[in-house]
Amino acid sequence: MSVFAYQALDGTARNVRGTIAADSPREARDKLRAQGLLVEAVFEQHLRSSSQRRLLDRPGRQAGQVASAIRDLSTLLGAGIGLVEALDTLTAQYRGSFRSSLMALRERVASGSSLSEAMEAEPWLYDELTIQMTKVGENAGTLDVVLDRLSEFRERYSLFKDRITTALIYPAIIVSLAVGVSIFLMTVVLPMLLENLVESGRPLPWPTRVLKAMSDLATTHGWWIGLLAIGAFAGFVMLIQTTFGKRLWHRTLFSIPVLGPLAKKQEIARVAIVVSTLMKNGIEFVDASRIAAQTTKNVLLRDAFAQMRERVQSGRDIGDALQATGIFPPMVVHIFTVGQQTGKLEDMLDRLATGYERQVSNATARLTAALEPILIVVLAIFVGFILFATILPILEAGNVL
Repeated sequence: MSVFAYQALDGTARNVRGTIAADSPREARDKLRAQGLLVEAVFEQHLRSSSQRRLLDRPGRQAGQVASAIRDLSTLLGAGIGLVEALDTLTAQYRGSFRSSLMALRERVASGSSLSEAMEAEPWLYDELTIQMTKVGENAGTLDVVLDRLSEFRERYSLFKDRITTALIYPAIIVSLAVGVSIFLMTVVLPMLLENLVESGRPLPWPTRVLKAMSDLATTHGWWIGLLAIGAFAGFVMLIQTTFGKRLWHRTLFSIPVLGPLAKKQEIARVAIVVSTLMKNGIEFVDASRIAAQTTKNVLLRDAFAQMRERVQSGRDIGDALQATGIFPPMVVHIFTVGQQTGKLEDMLDRLATGYERQVSNATARLTAALEPILIVVLAIFVGFILFATILPILEAGNVL
């Protein structure tokens, strides 16, 4: 029996680390699930090298390479190539630490382990969704088909995230430009321009006095203001790492007008895609929802799915169990209800996810399109005020006004 170290989340979404004795990583995971933990990573203690710790501490690292490798492996298996030979071919396509991981995966498979068992030995690379779907494909004898569906899911979700990120790039550039211009004007340009006006001894108009006070504050206490901003940001990051902070932040996020519903739809779409994909590959709803809940970092949704599973296991309908959580919109509850009644839950969840993805993408595009001119106007007003406040005393001194 070996000793395995693990990283998991308890029922309150608190990070839990520890060790457990088991004969295999799979048995260790089963024992931890029996304790009510959501397992994120399990590994033999003596295998935990510094490089593996770095991978474990950075969720999502090498995710793009994993997704590409899954797609390529599906193609090779579909062409009739054996698993070990396919892994050999796959290994030759990569370099660096990921190549080493693929070589280790190949060696475990060649030694008699199934692909899913070999993946379980590297939880910092292969999440539970990947492991469970691989296991389904092995049991059904359709590993190439299942891996193809898994890669389609990952590509679909990656495309969805890329659309949101792309839509937010331009507003982020405008905001960064506005902050940079403001700091430069306040700390470099304005002190030089206002110095002569102050030395003239003439009373300054109120816009100029306001501008001078802002400039003095920026030049005199700029470092303290910067440190305070950094400290506030660091405090916020530390707060949302706690159970209380996560709940408070996620509850606040969901309550923000316009942005809250979009954030909720984005998370629900992600979970719906995972549940649909798993159910299409033969995994029961309760197990599929448990795995899917681990793909979202939102504590409120994770808790809601845990409550829903308990109610479903006690005999309640899925729709009623979802409605009792108070988190899901009526349309989502209705889709789950109808899907269960018609026996087409996975298809309806796929449609729900597609619809929500489209709504979030379109709404984000509209918001950013409206935000761009607003940010430009605000920046123009600010720069215009600076110019006006600087020129006004000069004009008054020349009796122009």
